[in-house]
Amino acid sequence: MSLTVWAGIVILVLANALYVAAEFGAVGVRRSRVRRMSDDGLPLAQRLLPYVEDSVALDRYVGACQVGITVSSLMLGAFAQATLSVGLAPILAQSLALPPVAAMSAATFIVLFSLTALQLVVGELVPKAIALQHPTETALATVVPMQISLRLFWPVIAGLNAISTFVLRLLGTRVQGHGHLHSPEEIELLIAESRDGGFLEPEEQQRLRRALRLGLRKARDLMVPLSQLTMISADAQWADVVRVVSASPFSRLPVYRGATDQIVGTVRVRDILERFVLEGAVPLERLVRPMVPVAEDLPADRVVGVLREKRAHQAIVVDAGGHALGMITIQDVLNELVGSLRADAQAKV
Repeated sequence: MSLTVWAGIVILVLANALYVAAEFGAVGVRRSRVRRMSDDGLPLAQRLLPYVEDSVALDRYVGACQVGITVSSLMLGAFAQATLSVGLAPILAQSLALPPVAAMSAATFIVLFSLTALQLVVGELVPKAIALQHPTETALATVVPMQISLRLFWPVIAGLNAISTFVLRLLGTRVQGHGHLHSPEEIELLIAESRDGGFLEPEEQQRLRRALRLGLRKARDLMVPLSQLTMISADAQWADVVRVVSASPFSRLPVYRGATDQIVGTVRVRDILERFVLEGAVPLERLVRPMVPVAEDLPADRVVGVLREKRAHQAIVVDAGGHALGMITIQDVLNELVGSLRADAQAKV
């Protein structure tokens, strides 16, 4: 068998490895890192960025990889059958005294088995392992041949995507593109692996875990219920206001009208004292400041974002009907985030 035959086999195996590496590299690469490299002027990152930022483009990119893997595998099998098997069959027939048909069958089996093992190791497992360990470098190294493949395969990709979408809709399955998404459990595993690999200190791992779990807690989980709040009626007499304020250790008190679950705002003790000194007794409604409402099922990490946007440090937690359930402050969220860390530190002292 000539050198050309072996060269063709090597090229097809390496082509398969290229598409496998490109697929795992593109899906595993971090968009933020590619974006930063693109902003720094790296040409390969600028080529790759449009594919990793757009789920539709990424879906086409992965589709081109899968088409490339399939085509290279089929071509390898057909090429080996037409060359290696044909050349090996006479040798087996002569050495083992096999009839031509049996010799051809045996040669086909040996060639396909050997090439399948070779392709599995060199064309699948090795490039996959490299891409998973070095996704950014792999994605950048394969982006140019992948752009060429996208131009060559685009009619096939478009047709196959249309067929797969049609079949999925018939099965009642929602069509989703590829994305760089991780479940909370996967992120926690990545954090643990980073700690084991020496990239994170144990204290940093604990802070990240707490921050991750913070997104799983709801506003109702961290709020102070109405039954535990010191509140003032909007229609309270001045003497009652002074009595409640004097007995409360808090600097801000919720104000309700009618029922206690109808919070209209909050009043600062400082404002009450200043107004009393300057003007004497004044209607309480003049001192009420509005409170930010947040839904009871709002994730705790988003509560912080809402309070920062509204430039407030507390909010009233309401149900679907708009009835107040309790109050939550930034301090409540921070206590949830760092409370256990402080307790762990005190336990070590």
